[in-house]
Amino acid sequence: MRTSWAALTIALGLVLAGCASTSTTNSQLQTDPDDPLEGWNRQVFDMNQRFDEAIMKPTAEAYIAVVPEPARKGVHNFLTNLNSPVVFANDLLQGEVGLAGETVGRFGLNTTIGLGGLVDVATPAGIPGHSSDFGQTLGVWGVGEDPYLVLPLLGPSNPRDLAGYVADQAMSPLNYVGIRDYTYWSIGAGAVNIVDERAQNMDTLNQLEQTSLDPYASMRSLYRQYRRSHIRHGKSSVKDLPSM
Repeated sequence: MRTSWAALTIALGLVLAGCASTSTTNSQLQTDPDDPLEGWNRQVFDMNQRFDEAIMKPTAEAYIAVVPEPARKGVHNFLTNLNSPVVFANDLLQGEVGLAGETVGRFGLNTTIGLGGLVDVATPAGIPGHSSDFGQTLGVWGVGEDPYLVLPLLGPSNPRDLAGYVADQAMSPLNYVGIRDYTYWSIGAGAVNIVDERAQNMDTLNQLEQTSLDPYASMRSLYRQYRRSHIRHGKSSVKDLPSM
């Protein structure tokens, strides 16, 4: 799911910057009471890692090598802009009227002046981007996150975020494409989005593999930290700070 790779980008950047030697502690290597499915999750995690090494990482590396950076940035901007209606809906559901206004402003500028979203003209104009999804919305409404899940191919999640992912797919603007064309648009956009997100996270995921004693525990901790921060709209919480 989209939040899995995006979450790791931000969380890894924050935590790895403060833990140059290792990303895990001895306590992280122990069984987590909020991860009752850890045995199963680790098996799925290992399967995902093998799939990533065999297919996703080489594909992302080829994408980076073949496609010039300006073109890759344009693809990323287009996919982000395409998701604006979903972000807008969740902004409203969370009662974030100001953020909803920013989303509309960004979508209008980037869709028109930004050539359909290929160019991000909104950020230089003073309208910063942000992400918002229904898993976050459920968290704002007080729905809990446990138990931790690792989904085949999709990566770290939990029942709340999984339900949110399904809801976000239902709100996707691709649903308004003609029935005959929907499947092709959906598969095409999904494949490009996955490759784009993997390429965006190339350096941080490589660093995780190289520095972590237990990549599974590190990813579990980082995903939880990011999602909790996302629900608080970036406001810090002392209890969620990692121990170094």
